[in-house]
Amino acid sequence: MTGLLTLLSSIIWWVLYSSVGAILPALIVWIVLRWSERAPVVFNRVYLACLVWCLLTLLITAGAAAHVGVMHPPFGPLIASGTFRASLVVSMLIGVIALWRLIPRVDARRIRIGSACIAVAAVMAISFGVLTTLVGL
Repeated sequence: MTGLLTLLSSIIWWVLYSSVGAILPALIVWIVLRWSERAPVVFNRVYLACLVWCLLTLLITAGAAAHVGVMHPPFGPLIASGTFRASLVVSMLIGVIALWRLIPRVDARRIRIGSACIAVAAVMAISFGVLTTLVGL
């Protein structure tokens, strides 16, 4: 019974952290898509796509960290590993597909895949800049 409660608690915290973590990328994606599409996009769907992206990114990153064997700080060996870099590429591909498939414009047309790529690149560039500033890598 304890194992089941631990699993349920982990799932609840995973969804909660992903929900909070998807807010800033959703704002960035929404701004970038309004600029690149030259048409309004639906923010609720942007948030949903970013939430799906964050949920899957946390799973992939945790899997890469477990594979490398680095589950606690310092994370230098994890960041230097090829497995983590491959997980970042997979995460970006998932992000592009999630944005492209889940976000419509106001005129009910799907956003362009190039716009989804630009939005994911902007989120990743900003997050790398913030993380390297905070961590001092």
